[in-house]
Amino acid sequence: MCSPSSCLSACWCSGPPACWASASPTGPRRGRAVLRVPGLAFLYSRPGLAFVLLAVLLAALPFMVGGGLGNSWVRVLDFVLLYMLMAIGLNIVVGYAGLLDLGYIAFYALGAYFYAWLASPHFGLHLPFWMVLPMGAAFAGLFGVLLGAPTLRLRGDYLAIVTLGFGEIIRIFMNNLNAPFNLTNGPQGMNLIDPVKLAGVSFGKPLHVLGMTVPPTYLYYYLFLALTLLAIGVAMRLQDSRVGRAWAALREDEIAAAAMGINTRNTKLLAFAMGATFGGLAGGLFAAFQGFISPESFTLWESILVLCMIVLGGMGNIAGVLLGAALLTIIPEALRYLGDLQRATIGHVVVDPADLRMLLFGVALVSMMLFRPSGLMPSRQRKRELAAEDGVAEQERADLYDSRA
Repeated sequence: MCSPSSCLSACWCSGPPACWASASPTGPRRGRAVLRVPGLAFLYSRPGLAFVLLAVLLAALPFMVGGGLGNSWVRVLDFVLLYMLMAIGLNIVVGYAGLLDLGYIAFYALGAYFYAWLASPHFGLHLPFWMVLPMGAAFAGLFGVLLGAPTLRLRGDYLAIVTLGFGEIIRIFMNNLNAPFNLTNGPQGMNLIDPVKLAGVSFGKPLHVLGMTVPPTYLYYYLFLALTLLAIGVAMRLQDSRVGRAWAALREDEIAAAAMGINTRNTKLLAFAMGATFGGLAGGLFAAFQGFISPESFTLWESILVLCMIVLGGMGNIAGVLLGAALLTIIPEALRYLGDLQRATIGHVVVDPADLRMLLFGVALVSMMLFRPSGLMPSRQRKRELAAEDGVAEQERADLYDSRA
């Protein structure tokens, strides 16, 4: 018999699985069981305590990671939060409204370049961060509407092709708009971008407080964390609102949604605008954080990576999207150490870590499509639809594969 403290490893015990409980409160359900962890059950019954512990953990995370793994991994945490912001925005377009967007990185680029135009020596402007960032997000949102307007009648593969072209057009423009008027400085990119400066504190320098020195990467972590939490709150409220239900109706059946009186044009445009706004917000933060941007940072691969994050985590589910963004940001960084490991064990590198990362990335995606197409943490609605025993499940699976083709 397993003890409560060893419940996480109960599946390896030889006795009856006493700590396995049914997902249903009414009793066991054949073939479907979840693991009941006493600690989590205790926290679940006390949401206030769980919230406090989570807040303390998030506040202490950069110090724990920096102390254990080094400050370079705090920088990785910063990028995890940036990718979470982008994934939340793309999830509105793809997960909520069902509009396949392969050019999402274009809005990220627009937000970054807008920030650089107004906060760098390129035009001699150095506007405040709190003014430039929302303007950049709104600028990207406007381009989201401009992209959505001519694509109102497109869905699936055709919409994916158009958005892919839009993303590439933006990147090519950024790469060539250095003559006759130098707008983007071409392939050389724009550097010396102003760091974030709030309340007289520059995030580009270490902060000395209470005898402690807080590095800039730690300061950016707290800023990105606050904005990510804000984005999560906005996305959750949108999902539960009338707009969110209209997006869900649009995703399931556009003709039926129109027959029910939903203005599909405005609903689509709003989805594109909201998703683009989050992308522009992340782009502005990226420019301030890096201090340098170039067209090479906004390739098609970045769009595909963000899309893979929401597919891997669970399309339409905020928790799944966050999980997917964290996994696909952290795991590739961790695999960089395989080169050092090969040198330490056999004296030379047999498999390039970059190639191995791409190989494992491809294997993971193919495995996901074969064995868990709804993602690691699918939304309850999507999970019910895929698990249905009538024809609905087959139709959902067919739509799922069609939309990702």
